[in-house]
Amino acid sequence: MRLITHCFPFSYKGETFYLVYHPYSNSLHVVDKSAYLVLKNKYEELSPQELADFSALDPSLIEEIESEAAEMEKEGLLGKDETFPYKKSKIVKALCLHVCHDCNLKCQYCFAKEGTYNTARDYMTKEVAEAAVDMLIEKSGSRHNLEIDFFGGEPLMNMSVVRHTVEYGRRRAAESNKEFSFTMTTNALLLNDENIDFLNREMDNVVISIDGREEVHNRVRKTKTGTDAYAYILENAKKFRAVRGNKRYYIRGTFTAYNLDFASDVLALADAGFDQISVEPVVLPSDNPMAITEEKVGVVLKEYDKLAEAFIERRANGKWFNFFHFMIDLEDGPCIMKRLSGCSAGCGYLAVSPVGDIYPCHQFVGEEGYKIGNVLTGEFDPSISETFSDITVNNKKKCENCFAKYYCSGGCLAASHYYEKDLLTPYGAGCAMMKKRLECSLGIYAVEKKIREKH
Repeated sequence: MRLITHCFPFSYKGETFYLVYHPYSNSLHVVDKSAYLVLKNKYEELSPQELADFSALDPSLIEEIESEAAEMEKEGLLGKDETFPYKKSKIVKALCLHVCHDCNLKCQYCFAKEGTYNTARDYMTKEVAEAAVDMLIEKSGSRHNLEIDFFGGEPLMNMSVVRHTVEYGRRRAAESNKEFSFTMTTNALLLNDENIDFLNREMDNVVISIDGREEVHNRVRKTKTGTDAYAYILENAKKFRAVRGNKRYYIRGTFTAYNLDFASDVLALADAGFDQISVEPVVLPSDNPMAITEEKVGVVLKEYDKLAEAFIERRANGKWFNFFHFMIDLEDGPCIMKRLSGCSAGCGYLAVSPVGDIYPCHQFVGEEGYKIGNVLTGEFDPSISETFSDITVNNKKKCENCFAKYYCSGGCLAASHYYEKDLLTPYGAGCAMMKKRLECSLGIYAVEKKIREKH
């Protein structure tokens, strides 16, 4: 049995929280410095200064802490980690519908090649959409709740098919004892009053792409004619937020090497009135000037620390907002099976192109060798789903001893494919950022818990 526990300090306003995190049980322990040193010496490696501090501890205190740790190991709250065989279910529960391979923006970092995915600028027909809905119902087994995400390109450019799909899906769900939830990811350029009303009424979640500050957004996200669109997109997004109320939505941005001070973009979005925010690091080849290369990662990690401090400060002082990568639920979070399996791409979650071709997820669309079948012809290659079903964090060698492995589940499979050329090798540039986000999340959890207890 392997022993994995992560010990690290987290500072806020001059106070140091000594944190001990057990990944397998998803347990967080806030301890004093002596216990921190003893536990880190047991599970990890002490820095030279920590080693000196550890050496100065009373031997009887060390023995007492080690004895308590041994009891906690027996209870499964420290140390224990297991590897066991597990296959992800191949029951399909969600589809990503590429309702069009076209876009009205020309983002410099777009992985989808201006929304085309290196294919023709196709638009999904009602026939393809209906066949996709039927396939989802057919392959969902006894599962009652199903999901469809409208994606692109820019899905609002094919709004007639979006509307038809929702109507058809609701009808087929009633006939099949299923229930659909619909979501959409949009750049908001076509988010007029009519579309706002429809999305607010019919979508379970809406993700709107904005990259933060105006100068950041306009530098890399222009219209096809090269004009700036930030002010117009922001206005549309605010109008949507105003009617959305407590229903789910996210403002989703991307940061690149051009804005490594991305904490300012997150805070700018919060200042604009948005309280559900996600800003993600770009994933690009290292020779791209926007890529977050290895030598830039250190700057990114410090920026997460900066954002974490501002995050706590604002939430404690009446400026509450949520940042996607700082969300963590230690009490009622996902079970160990879900945490080791990660996303269900290729088995429980599939993507359908405008012409009906089926792929493991939206990022694999158009990728040679990963076409599973076609919703119109009915062909479906189970071998690809079988391959993806076998992939969990437990068979990713580089993740074996990583404290974040049940948080990221080994990372994005598409990133592994494109940048590591191996589905079982996690995307290297993202690992350090993932670990830092987890540390920040745990630190925020500890600080906010203390703040709540004081009140």
